[in-house]
Amino acid sequence: MSPRYLPLILALALLPPLAACDRQPDGPPPPSAEAKAAIRDDGGAPSVPLGRAIDALFDEEAVGRTQALLVMKRGTVVVERYAPETGAKTSLPGWSMAQCITSLMIGQLVSDGRLRMDETAPVPDWQRPGDPRGEITLRQLLQMRSGLRHEENAQSESKSDRMRMLFLDGRDDMAAYAEAQPLEAPAGRLFEPSSATGVILADLASRVLTDSRDPDLRHRAVADYLRTRVLDPVGMKSTRVTFDRAGTLVGSSMMLAPARDWAQLGEFLRHNGSVKGAQVLPHRWVTFMRTASPRNPAYGAGVWLNGTPPEGVAPLWPGQPRKDLFACRGEHGQYVVGSPGQLLTVVRLGHSAPEQYGALHDRMGVLLDLFPG
Repeated sequence: MSPRYLPLILALALLPPLAACDRQPDGPPPPSAEAKAAIRDDGGAPSVPLGRAIDALFDEEAVGRTQALLVMKRGTVVVERYAPETGAKTSLPGWSMAQCITSLMIGQLVSDGRLRMDETAPVPDWQRPGDPRGEITLRQLLQMRSGLRHEENAQSESKSDRMRMLFLDGRDDMAAYAEAQPLEAPAGRLFEPSSATGVILADLASRVLTDSRDPDLRHRAVADYLRTRVLDPVGMKSTRVTFDRAGTLVGSSMMLAPARDWAQLGEFLRHNGSVKGAQVLPHRWVTFMRTASPRNPAYGAGVWLNGTPPEGVAPLWPGQPRKDLFACRGEHGQYVVGSPGQLLTVVRLGHSAPEQYGALHDRMGVLLDLFPG
């Protein structure tokens, strides 16, 4: 071999280690096979980031156990994924998302002329002379500003009114427990999320639908009305609801439905109370539900809004430009998010621990932000 080729051979011999030194670190992993299978249509979102966003919401260590994730675009399912042993027909709890359904039922009763928004809420014990609770209106109850004393999430179960009402001393007659609470602020002045309010609203529904105090008759009257005027027309035909021993609908929680039923709730609200062009609930009622309460720009009536709350962590994503976002939300990380400008409804059902709520919230925001609109 000619000595003149020796430098070239030596240079070539050095190329592999030099290339190894210049190798860039690996990027994000590709979407899993489960994420790819979940995407029926990308809905305008970039497919690879969408797959990664789906996987991120099934990262149990970060966000807890996601049992169902469903995305509808223009009324069509474009993403659908379930955890093992969960499927499209599995009924899953929405917890406080039930209050969205209760608000729809109250809207039908107002539309029928059976309840009035700005009159005293017809709770008999509040009508006694001198009782300041007689100032509470239906509007104030719906907007979570009744002023009634309530502790939603105390560290001790014995101090949480929500736990006491649902599972302890109030469980047999939840409305009696909720309606017995005194005022802690003048009616209309203080915003406070309250499971008790959903039960009070359900009790008002039973009072105007039947004069009977018989639990079976109360149960039947509300169940029939809710089924024929709300659940079936909305498309929530597989939804199951719960009543206490006094025959009162548990209007704050304890409603179970498959993910597709919960998605129909979001679609109904996104379409302002209409289904396939038929107006099931007056447009003005859904507008009211999606209009900010005077005491909290981030809450309407039964639904959370994309406004900035007066204090605390924002429940939605006010940093995003989509101001028309709204959501029904429940404990343990339940979401039904409607985004009219994106023609989008997103459902997440599962179980997250409180320390995982932040990661879940942020990852839901990332998913939403992938879609155009």
